[in-house]
Amino acid sequence: MSSYPDAWSAVRARPDRFLVSPWPWWSLGYLASTVPLGIAVLVGLVTLVGLGLLTVVILVGLVILAGVPRLAGAVASMERFRLRLVLPVPVGGSAGRWPEIGHAVLLATVLWVVDAVALLLVPVPAVLLLAPWLVGYEPVEVTGWRIETRAEAWFAVPAGVVVLVALAYVMTWLACGQAALVRTLLAAPDAQLTAAVADLRRSRRGLVDAFEVERRRIERDLHDGVQQRLVALAMTLGSAELEVSDGRSLVLLREAQRQAEAALGELRATIRGIHPQVLSDHGLAPAVHEIADASPVPVAVDLQVPRLPGPVETAAYFFVSEALTNIARHAGARSATVHGWIHRGDLIVTVVDDGVGGADPARGTGLAGLAARLAALDGQVTVASPAGGPTEVRMQCPTSQPA
Repeated sequence: MSSYPDAWSAVRARPDRFLVSPWPWWSLGYLASTVPLGIAVLVGLVTLVGLGLLTVVILVGLVILAGVPRLAGAVASMERFRLRLVLPVPVGGSAGRWPEIGHAVLLATVLWVVDAVALLLVPVPAVLLLAPWLVGYEPVEVTGWRIETRAEAWFAVPAGVVVLVALAYVMTWLACGQAALVRTLLAAPDAQLTAAVADLRRSRRGLVDAFEVERRRIERDLHDGVQQRLVALAMTLGSAELEVSDGRSLVLLREAQRQAEAALGELRATIRGIHPQVLSDHGLAPAVHEIADASPVPVAVDLQVPRLPGPVETAAYFFVSEALTNIARHAGARSATVHGWIHRGDLIVTVVDDGVGGADPARGTGLAGLAARLAALDGQVTVASPAGGPTEVRMQCPTSQPA
């Protein structure tokens, strides 16, 4: 329909964008269609209830009255379809008999009347805008204002523009409010819960994406800013060393250059730890091979995985990195293995070591933080570490990440 997902989002946007969007027209269509539908439901309810009460003594009325829930259910189905004019997200499920009957009664007695009164305002801006032409045939009277001359008629044109803009907002607000009320009545509890869970998942994934963007920004600032300054400092110290003869100053310059080069090396290691370039360029398997080669514990790597979505690859990389770090620090292991594969659309990665076992994720924050990150991607981390070993740390994460 437009760049906005629903009428409520559009009406809260900039006026110039809202007014040129189709949402005022869709909202007007929603209100206009309420009137005949409400009248039809009113006639149907009065007919069913009236005939049912008149014939209830001969039991036929009970059969007729049983048609009220069926009528309400049919009206609810039509209403769920009509709601797409204002709220394109479908309202699924059945809210139950009584909410649907309540909606039918509300539609037949209140909603269509309110919308009919609101629709009486629609001709007003049209008459004002066309006043310079209409007044040539006969005087124009609109909302108590009688326009008899062409000069007065031209003053009506800007008033018509203002009324048209105001009417677009009023109609859209009314349609949004009515649609929200109807959706509350007709949305099944399970559907509401599902929508809430979906919103929560989207917000959690949004936090992960925002964290990743900030991580990349820090990496870029360190790489392009601090690292370049340290390189320049090391080069300056090297040039100064050539200009100084033997003595205490030369010793200090060499020491300063050594410290600058050490700081540069630590910074480069930090940058690789923030987000390794090999992960972005070549994917998970080469990046894991790189950290395995740097591990003090021999690590065998077997990753049979293709390129994956960025958040999944990043989470898996840091999962393996944290697991190998824990092995080197605490496991007392002689070797470790990393396996990875795709199973039914999920990425599964295991890190196994032959150490002493007894690992407890609750005692540290590394794997706990990774578990929280994976949870935001609908993944999970499990640890099996009996006393005496071996220890297996396993992650599982869907490879298909919804937007």
